[in-house]
Amino acid sequence: MSNIKKRCEVPSDLKWDLSSLYSDEAKWEEDFNFVSSKKNDYFKYEGKLNNAYDIYNYFVFDEEISKKADALFMYAALRFDEDTTNFKYQSMKGKIEKLIYEISENSSFVIPELMKLSKNDVSSFMKELPELSLYEREFDLLLRRKPHILSLEEEKILSSLSKVLNSSEDIASYLRNADMTFGNITDSKGNEVKLTNTNYSVYITDPDRNVRKQAFCLLHEEYKKLQNTFACAYSNKVACDNKIAKLRGYDSAKAAALFGGNIDLDIYDNLIKTVSANLDVMDKYFALKKEVMNLDELHLYDIYTDLIASSSKDYTFDEAKDIVLKALSILGEDYVNTLKKAFSERWIDVYPNEGKKGGAYSWGCYTSNPYVLLNFNGKFSDVSTLAHELGHSLHSYYSHKNNPYIYHHYKIFVAEVASQVNELILSYYLINNTDDLNEKLFILDNLMNLFKGSIVRQTMFAEFEDLMHVKEEDGEVLTSEVLSDNYYNLYKKYSGNNVICDDDIRFEWEKIPHFYYDFYVYQYSTGLAAACYIANKIMNGEKGALENYLKFLSLGGSMDPVDELKVAGVDMSDPAVIQSAMDMFKDVIDEFKESYKILKKI
Repeated sequence: MSNIKKRCEVPSDLKWDLSSLYSDEAKWEEDFNFVSSKKNDYFKYEGKLNNAYDIYNYFVFDEEISKKADALFMYAALRFDEDTTNFKYQSMKGKIEKLIYEISENSSFVIPELMKLSKNDVSSFMKELPELSLYEREFDLLLRRKPHILSLEEEKILSSLSKVLNSSEDIASYLRNADMTFGNITDSKGNEVKLTNTNYSVYITDPDRNVRKQAFCLLHEEYKKLQNTFACAYSNKVACDNKIAKLRGYDSAKAAALFGGNIDLDIYDNLIKTVSANLDVMDKYFALKKEVMNLDELHLYDIYTDLIASSSKDYTFDEAKDIVLKALSILGEDYVNTLKKAFSERWIDVYPNEGKKGGAYSWGCYTSNPYVLLNFNGKFSDVSTLAHELGHSLHSYYSHKNNPYIYHHYKIFVAEVASQVNELILSYYLINNTDDLNEKLFILDNLMNLFKGSIVRQTMFAEFEDLMHVKEEDGEVLTSEVLSDNYYNLYKKYSGNNVICDDDIRFEWEKIPHFYYDFYVYQYSTGLAAACYIANKIMNGEKGALENYLKFLSLGGSMDPVDELKVAGVDMSDPAVIQSAMDMFKDVIDEFKESYKILKKI
């Protein structure tokens, strides 16, 4: 869209309808005042969470307050995101954020008090008051953490040091986003433009090879100058992870990070082993890129350029809606009817407008339908984003519908599965139903980029993160040289033999914020692999696959995430799941090659 409209100029039917949250803002103020008036009532339970009735009454009270606080925050945040220049919603968002923080402080005694209970205490309480049985899983999760909780005094000390202990991430972030300057490059039109961390993605994908090379070299040269500062920040982060894990009685920092989701370490290790055993796919992939781009040598500044510059197709939102409904009809009548509700009941805020937050997301709370923020511009990526975000939305919708509040929220480990299932089904639907060979190749190229970026690259990150923690635990000092050399060696391993790994890439680890997120990145790989496994079964019409998947969508947080995936027919401890994703990657490469041969003959 060429002209960005003001919010008031966007037609109502293309804006989300937030009435499922609040039909009028007087009601928002009423709920805000109610929650505010109850924030100190948490103290009524302090020192009393040692018997069935007070514990049950606390849970009931907290649920009432939490439901309202969730809705209050979501409404204010959505209003803010639709126009970040609106001072009214800036104020509302700030008010509820402050109130939620106060509630969190006032209820900080709860976990330590409940931690004093034993399993026998909990069993006795549930017999005395059967209504408490609803919270049995919550107690199990809580008491499972008990061996890793320190004394009250020690926990207070750690809590008081939390900002200091997390300072490495802040330092790296300030360096990247505030302090670093990269100078200028010359764009394809001969203009001098300022290079930043933000616009780097634009220039590293530029069709002009000279622009790409300038951007690549200039960015990494600046990171090279700060390698010792970044090494200090990251090595301190790693040392802190290892030390706190040891203090809490975990075998490793990785074990501590995976403990919350009850994720077996073998799942992490199998991911690395299986992807590593299939890295011949990267030889095929980069050989294809080199051939299509007609290059004698493929460098790292070439690999992010699209093989098919763009799809010739533009889509209206109505066309995108129709495509998504048709593609996802394979997921059954109830799923499609719920999708239709998302459109007819205006869950979606469609177009960009002045002041609107960029990007896209899906977000819902227990007392409302989910909402989707888009910035739709009519490209294939926007159609894919619509399907992706609706995957999140329907996962939330079914989770909220089928679980009590305490278990309505699913874990991060499974958070990207439904969205990726939708993306994959949409892509294959369009590949199999288009008469436009250019469009088919464009979608296949997008799929190859998805596999390369979300499985292979994220697994490389996961191996680097694990390796650095092991080295630090073994007493090795993580100097800039150690970090850069190990990163470079892994990059060469995961890139194969058909791309030149330019020396500058050894400093790329400095620009990856996810290395400060405590063993987070592997979930991008496992999530897409699980989605591939599920989508394959559904698209092949495997008996029970759809029913099992829909049941998975309804589980919320009622089970451990690995067990939830088993309901969908996915055993993440089985290397076959990762293998199937790598096989799909290879098949996509082969299909692109065959279709590209046809295009060249036309």
